[in-house]
Amino acid sequence: MRFPSSCGRCCRALTYCDQGFAGVVLRCALGEDVVHSGERGSETFGALLRFYRERAGITLEALGAHVQYSKSQVAMVERGKRPPKGKLVEIADDVLGAQGALLLLAEKEFGKSGLQLWTEDFLEHEKMALSIYSYQDHVMPGLLQTENYARAVFNCVYPPLDDDEIDERVANRLARQKLFARKPVAVLNFIVEQSALTRPLGGNPVLKEQLCGMVEFAALRNVTIQVMPHDRQTHAGLMGPMILLETAERRQLAYIEGHKGGYFITEQPDLGNLQGKYGILRSQALTPEASAQLIEETASEL
Repeated sequence: MRFPSSCGRCCRALTYCDQGFAGVVLRCALGEDVVHSGERGSETFGALLRFYRERAGITLEALGAHVQYSKSQVAMVERGKRPPKGKLVEIADDVLGAQGALLLLAEKEFGKSGLQLWTEDFLEHEKMALSIYSYQDHVMPGLLQTENYARAVFNCVYPPLDDDEIDERVANRLARQKLFARKPVAVLNFIVEQSALTRPLGGNPVLKEQLCGMVEFAALRNVTIQVMPHDRQTHAGLMGPMILLETAERRQLAYIEGHKGGYFITEQPDLGNLQGKYGILRSQALTPEASAQLIEETASEL
């Protein structure tokens, strides 16, 4: 299973997963990177980095000082155990006199962001998941979105997408709903902010269709939908959206989305902290019955 690099003092086991669309903001404090065994870089890039470093007569420590990495972190990049992050590629190419070679290979190996694209990993986990627990604060959860609502969401992406790309993304999002009819069934819980129920993305008819669709999903035995009321004086989800997932192998994962993509959290204590936070969110949200009633009432007013 492929999981790349980590980020953040408050989210020490985070790993990057570019989804290719914006929509929610990653909220985590900047801090020292922490690497774990699930990460993967590029042996080809690492070998070229080592070649230019040794040719320039620069030690691991000296290069680390330039790029704000520790000796061990630089060594892990050279061994292909982690991808380069931040300004490492740009600075190393200049300091080592690589004349663009590192930049060119990094773009080929990792994409323009400097990090590998891992969307497929998350979608594969989701497809086979035993359980999914999703909290969203700005829009309806992707798995619950109707075609028109999903199209409205993708129409809000910046930079704008062309029509063909929007069509493809909408189709892919709807295809994910096969999970609801899968056997064995997955246990699915969704928590959504009340404000999302009244945000008329695509217009009131689109929103009403979306709300009615959620009521239908909520009637399924394996699906629970809860609404977080806007008048709560305490709130465990102020740091943003999250998805907790149990894989077919009974492995626990967490996933947080951001501007450039998403981050897997696979290690303790961060994984346990998010699971605890989600538990508090469930207790703070309305009951499934009260949530269904609120969704129906909101739809009837449109």
